[in-house]
Amino acid sequence: MRPALTLLLAAFLATPAHAQEAYVDDRSTPTALARSLYNAINRGEYARAYSYFANPPSPTIEAYAKGYEGTERVELVTGTPREEAAAGSIYFELPVAIRALGTNGTDSVFAGCYTMRMPNPEHTEQFEPLHVERGTLHPAQEPFDEALPRRCGDGPDLPVHDAALEKAKAIYDAVKVDVCPDLGQRFDGDADPETYAFTYNESTDSADEPERTARLFRFFCSRGAYNEAHLYFATNRFGEVEPLHFAVPELDIRYVDNDSEQAVDSIHIAGFSTKSQLINSDFDPETRTLSEFAKWRGLGDAFSAARWMFKDGEFRLVHYVVDASYDDEQTPETIVDYETAP
Repeated sequence: MRPALTLLLAAFLATPAHAQEAYVDDRSTPTALARSLYNAINRGEYARAYSYFANPPSPTIEAYAKGYEGTERVELVTGTPREEAAAGSIYFELPVAIRALGTNGTDSVFAGCYTMRMPNPEHTEQFEPLHVERGTLHPAQEPFDEALPRRCGDGPDLPVHDAALEKAKAIYDAVKVDVCPDLGQRFDGDADPETYAFTYNESTDSADEPERTARLFRFFCSRGAYNEAHLYFATNRFGEVEPLHFAVPELDIRYVDNDSEQAVDSIHIAGFSTKSQLINSDFDPETRTLSEFAKWRGLGDAFSAARWMFKDGEFRLVHYVVDASYDDEQTPETIVDYETAP
């Protein structure tokens, strides 16, 4: 049976509507708990959101839900939690900023801190999960991406928050289970992604316009015997973080002998599609180019390889080659070439 010409490369999108947002219920860390709280709110699951509080902010679930009647969605950014142990419990102070998007098109920004508590599992006979003790959020004067507090209460200043990185992590956490192919080893714990920053100008910019700045985030997805997959996210021209999708040709490959698949008779482009992971990929900051080398089997004699170059705020396919013959040699055929085209 012929090996698959491509790996499972499922496209994914951020999910703006609250009925579409993936279910998240995670109390493993203060940040995860805050994300779970607002995930419940965005999905309209107010009883679940209410359950995360030791002392809920409203007397009943109905009253709590009524407070979100005019809210379409809530966006969240979190800072670095501060931890303190006391009397058999572990307390956390978590800086947060939220943007509530109204059903009437308005939005409001709030900022403050959540105090969270978890009884030390080693010092209690009855387990109690991490929960919110209290939250203090106030209307913010700053824009959403600058509203996150630098400290909670009388605590010391916390590290400067990287809003773009946190947004990329949040999207990655939401999609990785469904998107990353099972090549063997999946995900990589809580490891931070590789990050890159570079400046550029778009072709429509005037000569006196300042350079724009782009951020690129590379997350580990999964690893097998000879292929490793990564997901990529980048800031767009408005500074918002988006998942990247990469154009690739769909190929119609014909063999002289379908049983051996050693000699290729013809290769034709049957169309184009996009994919969300790159296999055995690298980013070159000097040329602003992403490259991929996807092996179809461990020997690497059959493969596809591609390059996407950053231009005008997006990565564009400029080169694609394929070696579809399983003949123990590398003899690639160029399918797409916009690098040397006039």
